[in-house]
Amino acid sequence: MSASQNHCKPIKNRLLASLPKEEQERLQPHLELIPLEYKQLLYIPNEPIQYVYFPNYGVISLITIMQNGDAVEVATIGNEGMVGLPILLGANTIPGQALVQVPGEGLRIKVDVFQREVTPGSPLYKLLQRYTQALFNSIAQLVACNRLHSIEERFCRWVLMTQDRVGKNEFPLTQEFLGQMLGVRRASVSVVAAMIQKAGLITYKRGKMTILDREGLEDVTCECYVMIKDEFESLVDDN
Repeated sequence: MSASQNHCKPIKNRLLASLPKEEQERLQPHLELIPLEYKQLLYIPNEPIQYVYFPNYGVISLITIMQNGDAVEVATIGNEGMVGLPILLGANTIPGQALVQVPGEGLRIKVDVFQREVTPGSPLYKLLQRYTQALFNSIAQLVACNRLHSIEERFCRWVLMTQDRVGKNEFPLTQEFLGQMLGVRRASVSVVAAMIQKAGLITYKRGKMTILDREGLEDVTCECYVMIKDEFESLVDDN
């Protein structure tokens, strides 16, 4: 895709959109607009990272895979963030996977170009340093959430966070992914989804989630949803 075509596309990634206009224009020729397809593998364990990604919408999961093949999600990233922090931190691989769980669209930049253009002191570099801290804080919050809060609360938190990232009331969502996200079996996911559906907050069938009552979900979820959301909101609001 040509730079001129990319230039016509609006930047919906909130990190990039919060940069000064001149910085956006400087980076635009290096950004490639791509679809993020369901279950697309962006990073493979211990393989060299080729691109850094800035989602416009959709959800990307960072997943740890155990020796027996079990997989657990450790973080989700949407249009509030970027995928490829190891590059910023001086590494070029990750031990787990990064894959698309909810399809969407994003902007990517080659690693060598990123390293050349996003240097210490540049606006994006400074913003990504703060984003790194915000992501670490959110992961710590999620660890506590997964230990202390009910499956229902965590389910509602994830649904709300996903809606924020995709900007729609309906999105694809499999029980397999929900199980990874919640750290529970698929049977438990089915029970929880049925309970929340019976309460009239969602409909969930054939792998599609539809939000019917967002306020109701906010009433059920734990405080972690607002805390994590505020963490990233302050990041772009203060920039």
